[in-house]
Amino acid sequence: MTPHVVEPDPQAGAAVKAADRAHVFHSWSAQGLIDPLAVAGAEGSYFWDYDGNRYLDFSSGLVYTNIGYQHPRVVAAVQEQAGKLVTFAPSFAVDVRSEAARLIAGRTPGDLDKIFFTNGGAEAVENAVRMARLHTGRTKVLSAYRSYHGATNTAINLTGDPRRWPSDTASAGVVHFWAPFLYRSPFYATTEAEESARALQHLEDTIAFEGPATIAAIILETVPGTAGIMTPPPGYLAGVREICDRYGIVFILDEVMAGFGRTGKWFAAEHFDVVPDLLTFAKGVNSGYVPLGGVAINGEIAATFDKRAYPGGLTYSGHPLACAAAVATLQVMEDEKVVEHAAHIGENVLGPGLRELAERHPSVGDVRGLGVFWALDLVRNRETREPLVPYNAAGEANAPMAAFAAAAKKNGLWPLVAMNRTHAVPPCNVSEAEAKEGLAALDAALSVADEHTA
Repeated sequence: MTPHVVEPDPQAGAAVKAADRAHVFHSWSAQGLIDPLAVAGAEGSYFWDYDGNRYLDFSSGLVYTNIGYQHPRVVAAVQEQAGKLVTFAPSFAVDVRSEAARLIAGRTPGDLDKIFFTNGGAEAVENAVRMARLHTGRTKVLSAYRSYHGATNTAINLTGDPRRWPSDTASAGVVHFWAPFLYRSPFYATTEAEESARALQHLEDTIAFEGPATIAAIILETVPGTAGIMTPPPGYLAGVREICDRYGIVFILDEVMAGFGRTGKWFAAEHFDVVPDLLTFAKGVNSGYVPLGGVAINGEIAATFDKRAYPGGLTYSGHPLACAAAVATLQVMEDEKVVEHAAHIGENVLGPGLRELAERHPSVGDVRGLGVFWALDLVRNRETREPLVPYNAAGEANAPMAAFAAAAKKNGLWPLVAMNRTHAVPPCNVSEAEAKEGLAALDAALSVADEHTA
């Protein structure tokens, strides 16, 4: 793709920003304390502002532009669908909706062959939990600390990070537990085998004390995303699967962020040879071009609703434009071998490059990831593993991470920063040259983080 020539237009940018500040209410923000960048355009792995600054997007939007911005085949598919049938109610059979469901079911593991469409990931989680509760007749759901499942009512209560706190009712039927994370092990483990075994025992103990017959589901991000990209140790997810089978608990894997090539597999579950009962997806299913998410449902749970109405639905479920974008995206990923490319970039460029940065920068305490799904855990002291900023830091306490982010942007890299981490999550089809460009920009920005180490 030929690089877009950025033509500065500061006056237009000022008008966009003024309208935004006058009328747009932004998520997760104190409205008077933010200064959103006015974006003029995007293409491939890059976007640019009205002042002529061009950024390599190492955040993939919000980790969803898996095939980059403005892929011509997907844009054309949306345009074609708009001319054919721009919208239709979800209770009808529509060709592009059926084809999107068929293609998704063809990629999900096991017998997850029925697809319930939503508008995004949080709604997918809401409906997966509802299905599990109705299928089992139980109410409790177990989810992990260090997780994020969305901002709707059930999803935010399932979430295991501070975004939950202002909305936590303590009455949503959610119980949190510790999932494995060897670098900051809550189980005093020293090996992956110890971490896996102790985390599974902790989950067993939690279930025993909560009452197995009260638990409808366990939900886990296959590889947690914004909570830190903590790849589970060998045997852990298989162990959770066995526990769920033993107690009749529905196993839900949240692949909203990790799915559709992000980890170098179509779904991250393939790395661990595990099949859930329900799988939630969104984001990369159509690279975020038109909002779409869903739940992939196994045969047993789907059969629960053969003669019993499922009490849930959405006006725009399986919207034709969103489904057209999904069909085109999945075809592009197949034809251009995007999943295989993501695995290659992770194994041969990002993984080695990030580990090399860790050798040079004392602020890098840990490097972890798969495919194009990586995190650098930034620390003040490698020996003590003290985070570069405190947990859930804000304001002056977060100054070191703010300085790092500013340095990255100054060097033409748009980072994804979460607490004391920076995530390297470019599009799945990022080129080797682009990935190396990002690594060079990170190298420079980490020198700023190094200034805050002890």
